[in-house]
Amino acid sequence: MAADERETIRLDDPRALRAYAHPLRLSLIGMLRRNGPMTATQCAAVLDENVPNCSFHLRQLAKYGLAERAPAADGRERPWQATAGSTSWTDDSDDPEMRGAADQLNAAILRQYVRRAEAYLAVRGEETAEWRAAAGFSDDRIYVTAGQLVTLTEQVESLLAPYRDRATRADGSRPVTVVQLAIPTPEDGAP
Repeated sequence: MAADERETIRLDDPRALRAYAHPLRLSLIGMLRRNGPMTATQCAAVLDENVPNCSFHLRQLAKYGLAERAPAADGRERPWQATAGSTSWTDDSDDPEMRGAADQLNAAILRQYVRRAEAYLAVRGEETAEWRAAAGFSDDRIYVTAGQLVTLTEQVESLLAPYRDRATRADGSRPVTVVQLAIPTPEDGAP
């Protein structure tokens, strides 16, 4: 089954969350979702990795249902594809093992976003003035209840939804990563 951008695979096993939390696996599944089917050799070339390493991690993604073999154009190619357009998991489990695994995955994803932001800053000067003005960083402190935060998150998701569809992309559009961090902050402003 090829990945459908609207489909989500839900991970509810701590072992699957820990397996997914590997930086190379996160990169591989993201690349398969963006680019469609790719061989381990193609993945290795893009990620500057070795082929056996990519092949191993693609098999691990398959073990947990995140990737699968794609139909090949010829018998020699062995492409892989993502099984869904996104992945979800529970952050509020009462099971300590599940909470720990979710925290490990969230931390790995946060590190990946920090690396992407740092990579952007390294080349920001090469962007056009229009894109430099449009992209950036900001933060704001708001005061909400847990229920209000859930509602706010749903509203943000609704605002972003129309821009996800590849079929309705505007001319001149390009991929942009929008990262949302909604984390309780100490009242005194301490880190």
